[in-house]
Formats: sequence, structure tokens, C-alpha cells
Amino acid sequence: MDIFLIRHGESTSDVKQKYDGDYDDHLTESGRTDAELVGQALKDQSIDHIFASPKIRAQETAEIMTPYLGVETTTLPDLAEQDIYAAFLELGKDQPEEEYRKLGEVLADRENTYNGSEAYQDFRTRCLRAFETISTSDYQRVAVITHGGPIRCFFREHIGTELASIGNGAIIHLSYQDGHYAIQNMHKATLQD
Repeated sequence: MDIFLIRHGESTSDVKQKYDGDYDDHLTESGRTDAELVGQALKDQSIDHIFASPKIRAQETAEIMTPYLGVETTTLPDLAEQDIYAAFLELGKDQPEEEYRKLGEVLADRENTYNGSEAYQDFRTRCLRAFETISTSDYQRVAVITHGGPIRCFFREHIGTELASIGNGAIIHLSYQDGHYAIQNMHKATLQD
């Protein structure tokens, strides 16, 4: 099986100056362009099916890509982003770096929880369930439109490494055989050294 992991295009919250909790926002014009470019890049890859997060930004990415791929989309709730944003509600994006660093130190330990945020272990469980559903489907070549968090979780749990960066509209081509995943190619994403 071939799996094309895709991060949705740029969203309105990506360019806001304040975090809004478990946001469900639309693509920006730039994000719509990101989605068009992903559709164009994958149009000759013989994709059988699209799996997408239920979040609006992922659904809009799938809608824009569909004319290029000509396939149906299945929405998987387990592909949604981790809801950690309750931890950031008091911080604007122009907050002093020191405030982010303090909160980042708390959240970097995945065992820590923050009132109103989704615990990492719950997030991990549902992400792994989503990828199990995808990997055991009858499709041979699938596009998976999700968010940075689930993609990072997948890499941590199945590839055994961390991503250093994953841009809007990133495409990561993986192969899956006999319970093992292998990276074939990455566009707009890099591994940590």
C-alpha cells in the first residue's frame, strides 16, 4: 500500500494573532492554492481514496483535491488535530517568547495535561486507531489529509523519529507492507537530525 500523508493548506488560524481553542477554521486563499498544488502533484499517482480529518480546513483541502484525483473521501474523526489549544487561550501570538517557552516546557512532557486540553495518550490512541483503519483498508494508494499533530504522532510511533518541520500542503509518501511503514519521499517536511 502507498499512503500520501498530507497536511492541509494554510488556514485562517495560521495567520491570526490569537489562539482560539479547538478551532475549526477555513483555508485562506494561500491555503486554497496549497490544496490545488497538492492535487496537481498527486493527479498522476492513481490514488484510490481520500481519508480526511473532519476539521473544515482538511475537508476544504479534500474538496479542492477531488477534481484532480476523481475519488471519494471518507471522513475519519480520529484524524482530527489534538486539542491542546485550551492551554494557549491566554496567550496571543505576539506574547513574549518567555511565556511560550514556559508553557512549552509543560506540554513537552506528554504525560502532563492541561485543564480543557486533550491528553496526549488519548490523542495517541485515536491517531493509531485511524492509521490502523487506513492501513487495513482494501485500497492500494490513499491520500490522508490531516494536521501536523497526527502526522508527528504517526512518525513518532511508527517510524521512530520526529519531524523537524511540516509545512502547509506538505506531502509525505509512505509505503506500508507486512506491518511496516517506510518513507519514500517528503515534500515540505523534514526529519530531525
